[in-house]
Amino acid sequence: MSGHSKWSTIKHKKGAADAKRGQLFTKLSREIMVAAREGDPNPEMNFRLRLAVDNAKSLNMPKDNIDRAVARGAGIGGDAVILEQISYEAYGPGGAGIIVEALTDNKNRTAAEVRAQITRAGGNLAGAGAVSWNFENKGLITVEVTNGDPDDIALEIVDVGAEDVEVDGTIVQVTAPYESFADVKSGVEALSGINVESGELALVPTTLVPLDDKGAMQTLRLLDALEELDDVSKVYSNGDFPSKVLEKYASDE
Repeated sequence: MSGHSKWSTIKHKKGAADAKRGQLFTKLSREIMVAAREGDPNPEMNFRLRLAVDNAKSLNMPKDNIDRAVARGAGIGGDAVILEQISYEAYGPGGAGIIVEALTDNKNRTAAEVRAQITRAGGNLAGAGAVSWNFENKGLITVEVTNGDPDDIALEIVDVGAEDVEVDGTIVQVTAPYESFADVKSGVEALSGINVESGELALVPTTLVPLDDKGAMQTLRLLDALEELDDVSKVYSNGDFPSKVLEKYASDE
């Protein structure tokens, strides 16, 4: 599994642990609200909302919180919240590209917070398109194999339409075409012997930037700092992180 894919897997695991702090529930609620606002409030009729709800459930978000977020996003009950989607592009301290996606009710506040973290880490903001040209929209699914051979399961996942699979122990990281992600996810969920830990639409880099140990750790710390901002929903990077740096990162709590 590449250094970039392993980072994605570790990030999801740390996110599950961070749910105890409650901040993750706030971010999940915002994603649910925006998805409900932009489409049908019924998850069965709104794929983006279904993804958001499924991820919230996988991270043990209470059903009442989920229902309340859907209602607020759909403007039900007079408690509607208007959040704007905005993105920033930057280069990290090691030269890797970074894209920050945010959901905010105050663009000036969010821009100042994002800029402060990037500058403090030794990175710099970039203009629109400077980094994003190197990313493609894809569907990502993280699967845990609970019964069977992970390599055999990976082949079954390819058969249901996955574009790429990477195996790391019992974890299979699945990349699916953006256009057919809903069908691929449904096909994966129908397989036996697995647990779908997460599924999301994401930006995936087409080429990676190798990072040395120092640059990798500085970049990982910056990505963490950005993700901890309340308004930030997702952070992407095209950094290729050395395994030993990722192991240290994963062990730090």
